[in-house]
Amino acid sequence: MTLPKITIDPKLDLVLERELDVPVELVWRAWTTPEHLRHWFVPKPWTITACELDVRPGGAMNFTMRSPEGQEFPNSGCYLEVKPFERLITTDTLLGGYRPSPNPFFTAVLDFARNGEGTRYRAVAIHGEEASRQKHEEMGFHDGWGTVISQMVEYIKAGRMAG
Repeated sequence: MTLPKITIDPKLDLVLERELDVPVELVWRAWTTPEHLRHWFVPKPWTITACELDVRPGGAMNFTMRSPEGQEFPNSGCYLEVKPFERLITTDTLLGGYRPSPNPFFTAVLDFARNGEGTRYRAVAIHGEEASRQKHEEMGFHDGWGTVISQMVEYIKAGRMAG
């Protein structure tokens, strides 16, 4: 199965694509269930200390990242599109209920497609200006997002997604 069409602007967008050897249903659940997301969503040794997901258009995505030194970084966003097992679009330009955010940075388009027993996965980080895209890339977008996707696959393979 192919991923949905999205127009990529290399000046504004960062893209990560992977072939995952875990089922799309488990990838979806890992992304949409707080008790699962908190186990893999930040590169270790960082952790997620709080996570609330209201997975519906207009619903809030709130989580707090903790650095190894104990510093906490709250993050808030809004779901724009939710197509089970196919696509999640979230943005930090809005808060839950489509309220404007005081700290907009990017919109994430996450596409999933069944690929035999596995999943074709694509993440696109869409930025409003070239400087934001460059900052995100310099912050380690490819390494960071690549690491957390590998952590998600390891988490799924460890059998911790039962129930």
